[in-house]
Amino acid sequence: MAVIKIDNSKIVGKIKPMHAVGQAPIGGLGKKFFQHFHYLSEAGIPASRLHDVGGPFGSNRFVDIPNIFRDFDADENDPANYDFTFTDALITALKEADVEPYYRLGITIENQAAIKAYHTEPPKDFYKWARICEHIVAHYNEGWADGFHYGIKYWEIWNEPDGDTEIRGYPQMWHGSAERYFELYDITSRHLKERFPDIKIGGYAACGIQAFFFTEEEKEKYPLQVDWLNFFYKFVEYLKEKKPPIDFFSWHGYQTPPKMLQRAEWISDRLKESGYGDIEIHLNEWNPAPDTRCTGSHGANVEAMMLGMQNTDVDMCMFYDARLQGSVYAGLFHPMTSTPTQAYYALVAFNELYKLGNQVSLDIDADTELLYAVAASDGKKNALVVSNISGKDQELNIEGVDLSGARYHVIDDQRLLSWSPAVKTLKNNAVMLIEY
Repeated sequence: MAVIKIDNSKIVGKIKPMHAVGQAPIGGLGKKFFQHFHYLSEAGIPASRLHDVGGPFGSNRFVDIPNIFRDFDADENDPANYDFTFTDALITALKEADVEPYYRLGITIENQAAIKAYHTEPPKDFYKWARICEHIVAHYNEGWADGFHYGIKYWEIWNEPDGDTEIRGYPQMWHGSAERYFELYDITSRHLKERFPDIKIGGYAACGIQAFFFTEEEKEKYPLQVDWLNFFYKFVEYLKEKKPPIDFFSWHGYQTPPKMLQRAEWISDRLKESGYGDIEIHLNEWNPAPDTRCTGSHGANVEAMMLGMQNTDVDMCMFYDARLQGSVYAGLFHPMTSTPTQAYYALVAFNELYKLGNQVSLDIDADTELLYAVAASDGKKNALVVSNISGKDQELNIEGVDLSGARYHVIDDQRLLSWSPAVKTLKNNAVMLIEY
């Protein structure tokens, strides 16, 4: 039996935005292009990261610097040289859905770069690139070039520059050295921070830091991942030496919750040791076992990740991703019907905690570490979410709160956050939401 003890009188922190997403569910003809965005609103999705938007090469229309400023040799001060059309439509649709855009300044991954790469070379002129970024920020936050006053807060400089090394042999994101990326980050972050002191700037969207626990044999077997780790060490040393502005550190991972929680702790510890313990930490690409989408197992792992990360120093998580079809990583919607999956409803369940605001004290006494739970309260309404990925059914005994009038909802292979009679046993690979 697993005993869960809750004390609603003891607030331990705020429920954080663990249920943000990557690119939004674009799809449909004409004015129906954003017809699925209501799902974001209904799930209370707090933010959407604008990376890999619209398909390969940003569909040649969205977000990416080469899509917005198409001729790098043109005058970056002339609004006529910018094409904001589709990105304007996307960001406006997100704002109307009450979802905050999180803007990645850079390029979409080029998965076929082994055949040919188009935009992975570092910009020809880092200072000009920074000024182009300045005009994009000004367009969305200050109304420049018939723009908007959207107050977009987060601006991320590039994506996964650590992933492209001589070991891989072809550039999917960044065909340059670590030092070249650090120079781009330095120049751009200083320029943007001076021009827009209130925005938050960060990077570098690290593609993997798991090699810190590798054995010597594993290091020899996976040299690319060792390179990723060395990139992190070099970046932190660069920060300490040059001191460019950084408001958040972003990283990625596609492993199970226990491994990802271990990595979150390691990253937090390293940043603190280096004097950067006060910056935000964003896990802005994650998806456990994406090949299990449309199952209770996937939903339970997604829920477990958010619940587990709530109790780390990570400030925001962004599931990769909310697109429709086209990728095994598109886990929130069925690839054939575009209807929500168990993973989508896992985000809905977490939003019930998020709406209440305050995380309250909760202790679990169980024979497994793979039962995850978080409770929240606004002083009047209360909720508990539990996810079981332990490999066996778990009998639950919930203490400290009155559940006599509670409503129970379950996510599993058959149910999508469906009402259920009082749940005494939570099956393996299932999620339970209790509102009381």
